Amino acid sequence: MTNSITFLGTGTSQGVPVIGCDCPVCRSTDPHDQRLRTAALVRYEGLELVIDTGPDFRQQMLREGIVCPDAILLTHQHKDHTAGLDDVRAFNYTPRDGYREAHPFPIYCEKRVQESLRQEFSYAFTEERYPGIPIFDLHTITESPFAIRGVEIVPIRVMHYRLPVLGFRFGKLAYITDANCIPEEEMSKLEGVELLVLNTVRRGHHISHFSLEEAVAMAQRIGARETRLTHLSHQLPPHAELSAELPAGIQPAYDGLTLTF
Repeated sequence: MTNSITFLGTGTSQGVPVIGCDCPVCRSTDPHDQRLRTAALVRYEGLELVIDTGPDFRQQMLREGIVCPDAILLTHQHKDHTAGLDDVRAFNYTPRDGYREAHPFPIYCEKRVQESLRQEFSYAFTEERYPGIPIFDLHTITESPFAIRGVEIVPIRVMHYRLPVLGFRFGKLAYITDANCIPEEEMSKLEGVELLVLNTVRRGHHISHFSLEEAVAMAQRIGARETRLTHLSHQLPPHAELSAELPAGIQPAYDGLTLTF
């Protein structure tokens, strides 16, 4: 059984190119510089898991030919990570595990994220259900390990300025997006990671994301064999230029990239 991660999107909240921008990155013809909003597909120990469902969720599912994953994991409640959840309704009607009628789709997230979903997608939580609305099966997770069909997943608490966010560890893979701080007490969860995914948006200080310099330093501290950077903005150099300047073992991810672990 091969474990893998496919980068569904590697762009920041506006994506790349940015609407109305004519900077060199946004005008780039290199497909590596065409970035949908950040999300990932993890195939791990027989499970097919989607991390985050931003505004490009439908497009990402169609591009990768994903029929019906086992679950969705949400890192936090920001719209560039949750706005596509309405399209879960396609999964509600996909035959799975013997279901032949509409069935709820499992979504794993923290209570604060669930509260946000109940506001943003209020029509999906009404007592009288309009036909065809998405049906969410919400599972509450915390910083403690949890299991899906007997497969353990380890949440990693990180901070996105003042907003608590969850990263996830799947065996030798750790996935962390939308963070500018990993608390010291969480660092032990990253010991022995061989493939690290870490966010950055630009050079120099950013209030809620690792700067490029900070991401490189954090990656070197964690010491994974390979680190891929995600949540990249048009304020960073084009993919080819950024790839050439980064230290050995650290590279930018790009949409559609699949890596095994």
